[in-house]
Amino acid sequence: MASVPVIHESFEQFLQADLGKELLRFTTAGSVDDGKSTLIGRLLYDAKGVYEDQLASVKKSRVNRSSGPIDFSLLTDGLRVEREQGITIDVAYRYFATARRKFIIADTPGHEQYTRNMATGASTASLAVILLDGSKGLLPQTRRHTYIASLLGIPNILVAVNKMDLVGYSEATFLRLRKEFLSLVEPLNFSLVHCVPVSALEGDNIVERSSRTDWYSGQTLLEHLETIPVRAASALPAFRFPIQSVIRPDSVFRGFAGQIAAGTIHPGESVVALPSKQTTRVQSIVTFDGKLDEAAATQSITLKLEDEIDLSRGDMLVSTSRLPAISNRFSASIVWLHEQPLRKDIGYLLKHTTRQVKARVTGISHRIDINTLAKEPASDLPMNGIALVHMETTTPLFFDPYSLNRTTGSFILLDPLSNATVGAGMIREDLTPQQVSNGQPLSATEKASRYGHRPGVFLLPNRASLADAAERALFENGFATITLDGHQIPSAYLASLLASVWSAGLLVLLVIDKPSLRLVHTLKRLAGGSLFDLGLDSDRQNREEIAAHIVSRAQTLRISGAPDQSEKEPAND
Repeated sequence: MASVPVIHESFEQFLQADLGKELLRFTTAGSVDDGKSTLIGRLLYDAKGVYEDQLASVKKSRVNRSSGPIDFSLLTDGLRVEREQGITIDVAYRYFATARRKFIIADTPGHEQYTRNMATGASTASLAVILLDGSKGLLPQTRRHTYIASLLGIPNILVAVNKMDLVGYSEATFLRLRKEFLSLVEPLNFSLVHCVPVSALEGDNIVERSSRTDWYSGQTLLEHLETIPVRAASALPAFRFPIQSVIRPDSVFRGFAGQIAAGTIHPGESVVALPSKQTTRVQSIVTFDGKLDEAAATQSITLKLEDEIDLSRGDMLVSTSRLPAISNRFSASIVWLHEQPLRKDIGYLLKHTTRQVKARVTGISHRIDINTLAKEPASDLPMNGIALVHMETTTPLFFDPYSLNRTTGSFILLDPLSNATVGAGMIREDLTPQQVSNGQPLSATEKASRYGHRPGVFLLPNRASLADAAERALFENGFATITLDGHQIPSAYLASLLASVWSAGLLVLLVIDKPSLRLVHTLKRLAGGSLFDLGLDSDRQNREEIAAHIVSRAQTLRISGAPDQSEKEPAND
């Protein structure tokens, strides 16, 4: 009996260790017949990720038995038409795990007519395994899939030069194809690119290192998958919560349900409701399993707010520190998925997060030539074409650039008659009138709207690391900040420099022990009530306390969601 708790504890430890494993989502891509499904099937088989009944079913199959006793492609190609034709049509998702990581694989089709399926499977991936047929080299669809992977923000590429058995495991062939591919991706925005010579049919360098490629000293395919760094899906720390539905089970409770697109949220935290721009606080975070003290990106939750605010599906709750762009004009990279070409000024339905609006393409900036990646002028966009376009919607969207967040930066276009998905887009930048180059100077209001706050000046004593701590605290709270050392700048130039920085709309941390009366007068005239002298009580506070005090003063400069002015009165001279 004494051994039971030990077994239980070991099992609990195993479960915790398994839950704590890092998850890597990756997709396969490349041209038709490059061997994507065979590669994934072989990887699952050699990594012991196939159930016995699945394997028995594949062994009994009478389809495509020319490849040997096991046709590994059948482990992912599950549709009857896929097995009959020996091709992949739909996206197949498979899960497996090793001692180091958990994996979700999206096996995507290589045929040009199914490019839309490839874009769907790759949209959530952190890595793309691009296959090259060693006997054929780079094909147009290989180039198209590689460019789409770049558009979708996939940071890592693993190139599997497949069918090395057909070229006699030639090192020269591998090096030539690697050079060609690296030349292709040079102008694209990938963080890591690795190339591995493999034979999916024979199992060379998939899980175990092959003696037939003794000239290759790098990692196997699985070793790369286990060690490639996984980047977070969102580079945006600010909170984004598109509302899916309003939960009202009784007359007391009223909550807003959805999935967090970016950032974290805690009870008591201030949020801004869009499009109304009303500010409130989160009263509680509710889930099926009970209330939470914190929720983060990708979690599905219900938020109960302190105030009664009119919100519905398609609206958004965001952090007060950093608002998204609110605009009905923007540029976007688009992949066209329909037989009928994209044309300007044709009405479409645009679905963005939980919001659906009417939209049209007002202009096509350029189309991408898949073979050369050159930018070409275009008046329309055929199926599987890729272009940079200008969009206009009937009502504003709340978005971030796709490079910062995949959820709030992406959309799909629908045909309003058939409801068919005709295009997939990635938002690049806001094109509201004040941001279009029109020769007009930017106003202070426009700058404040961009930063989320008005400019301000903080006078700091020359204490070790105080300015650094204050700048870090302001930065982490979403403020645009600059530090100036008043002891290093000649007094004759200091006033004009401060005026220029103030005009830029920034918060200025001016490090100076004893400012002259003339400088103080100049600063008061420049900043007025946005001048804060932190030198009076700083000797009785530590660095962290002063930094927190500065942040609380800076909150009064918010243009939306500002703290109560009566509680935080500026200490102006």
